[in-house]
Amino acid sequence: MNLELRQLRYFVAVAEELHFGRAAKRLHMTQPPLSQTILALEEMLGAALFLRNRREVNLSPAGLALLPEARRLLAQAQLLPELVRRAAGGEAGSLALAFVSSADYSVLPPFLRAYRGAYPQVRISLREATSDLQLDDLLHGRIDAGLLIAPLPDRARLDIDYLAVLAEPLILAAPAGLAALDGTAPVRLRDLPALPLIIFPRAIAPALHDTILGVFRVAGITPAIGQEAIQMQTIVSLVSAGMGIALVPQSVSKLMRPGVEYRALADPTALVETGLAWRRDNDSPVLRGFLDLLRKNTQC
Repeated sequence: MNLELRQLRYFVAVAEELHFGRAAKRLHMTQPPLSQTILALEEMLGAALFLRNRREVNLSPAGLALLPEARRLLAQAQLLPELVRRAAGGEAGSLALAFVSSADYSVLPPFLRAYRGAYPQVRISLREATSDLQLDDLLHGRIDAGLLIAPLPDRARLDIDYLAVLAEPLILAAPAGLAALDGTAPVRLRDLPALPLIIFPRAIAPALHDTILGVFRVAGITPAIGQEAIQMQTIVSLVSAGMGIALVPQSVSKLMRPGVEYRALADPTALVETGLAWRRDNDSPVLRGFLDLLRKNTQC
């Protein structure tokens, strides 16, 4: 026999009234079925819940222990319809979101603030990951959405939807003190000393890797790649250590490191696009709410 909320409701009424007749009246029922329900509950639990005599009814030790838990369960049960309504409307639940490191300096903080304000009951789990790892996690259902660097590879286009949220130019991150950095004017790559280039590995971010090398190619320069790193923080730290120069999305200039200067480029540079990707078959109301809010706030 399974415990029913009706039994707990009857028990609480008798426990609070300490009188079967008053409890029955409160429950809008007659006393015999109430007494039978309490007896069945006691039999199921294997303990007397009330101490009865001809003059009074009192809670037994077992009844005293059950009363606060019964009240808690009944209170939680009353909340279930509202919880279900919020979940169906995307107002409650969970969202697993991954992001590339550059998004942490651009779109991620304002989006999270707006989403937290609109959907305070949703639990958000965040994980920093490169674009290739995000796509693998999306395809295997380990995350709901990912902020990554466009474009999507062909293998993902059948299963993944995408929304562009930010397009920004590449800028120069260079060791402080270079003569070419005097003033605040945009810098030509040809005016820089022949320092090694610090860049993302192509296997990790092929589109960004090729875009960066394309800027040098248009400028008529073949850079020597000195270091490869998969995190923007690492790339900027290597520049700070004097290991070379880097081209980074403009928003990364918010990442301040001693010994690093950022400058706009006078050379033509393609825009780097950051967007949100998610599985096409993910019908989560929480994800739908996130996407609706993102579309209202997107910069693209």
